[in-house]
Amino acid sequence: MSFKILCYGVEPYEEHLYHEQNKYGYELTLVHELLNKDNGHLAEGFDAVLLFVNCIADRDNIKRFHDYGIKYVFTRTAGFNHIDLEAAAEYGIKVARVPAYSPNAIAELSVSLAFSLSRHTTFTTDRTKDLNFEVAEPMFSKEIRKSTIGIIGMGNIGCVEAELFKGLGAKVVGYDVFQSDRAKALVEFMELDDLLAASDIVSLHLPYFPGKNENFVGEDFISKMKDGAVLINTARGEVVDEAAVLKAIKSGKLEGFGADVLTEETRFFGKDFSDGKEFPDETIKELIAQYPKVLITPHVAAMTTEAVSNMIATSFENFNELLTKGTLKNEVKLPETSK
Repeated sequence: MSFKILCYGVEPYEEHLYHEQNKYGYELTLVHELLNKDNGHLAEGFDAVLLFVNCIADRDNIKRFHDYGIKYVFTRTAGFNHIDLEAAAEYGIKVARVPAYSPNAIAELSVSLAFSLSRHTTFTTDRTKDLNFEVAEPMFSKEIRKSTIGIIGMGNIGCVEAELFKGLGAKVVGYDVFQSDRAKALVEFMELDDLLAASDIVSLHLPYFPGKNENFVGEDFISKMKDGAVLINTARGEVVDEAAVLKAIKSGKLEGFGADVLTEETRFFGKDFSDGKEFPDETIKELIAQYPKVLITPHVAAMTTEAVSNMIATSFENFNELLTKGTLKNEVKLPETSK
């Protein structure tokens, strides 16, 4: 008997990877749209669903899945804040994730954004596309090898980013509550305030814990940063107060801001507002308008062949482990329920 999996949020150019990685012969249905409040019904008749970032696995959808007899709601991402874990616990649904996938994909985008902002390449190419080849003061830049890079969150991604910057000759410092041996060999660990004061570029790789570290980067955080520093966020949008960043960009406190994530990004990522339709957040709209001092990408850091293949393969291994062994090493621990 086949095992039917509905995969939400699959781009057409990714489809071949799902079939290439499907060594267990699952019966796959690939849906381009992310799970939202209107398309949960598509899962009727399936044994499991596989989600992507920004899918809305809220209580209503979790209940709907339960009513359809679905016992497994897995995500092919490391983060799982898009899943209502309390509802999953109440309805007896198992949740699993992909704890690691090509850290190079995320680290490389972080470095790319940092380079573009510190060397002002976007500013420059934005002028030359209009056939303006005059040299302007913002093109005058500091070399990376003469810069200090501060990385907050020294897990796999932070370590790879440190390796990339060190390969370019930069001084790299780090901050993390947990300091692995690998990280200690790569960076000089500092207290957070000391890192902020020393760093020309600050890159975020900390996880988001709902109700605990929203707006971790706010006005107080930014005030402790070096004047003219660059801030990069490829972690989660909710850890940054975009209003505080906007204020800092306008005042010149920050030289630039690069991000692949934004607060409550499901409101606009994956949607096109270029036709003039109303944008749902005026602060973020104004922040984006600070281009080229602000560079935003729509959560595409993991959009590499290697990373997507890793996500899919690990997800399929998660299903196979549970179905054949009854174990699930990548299971997300659910809160206790009184039921």
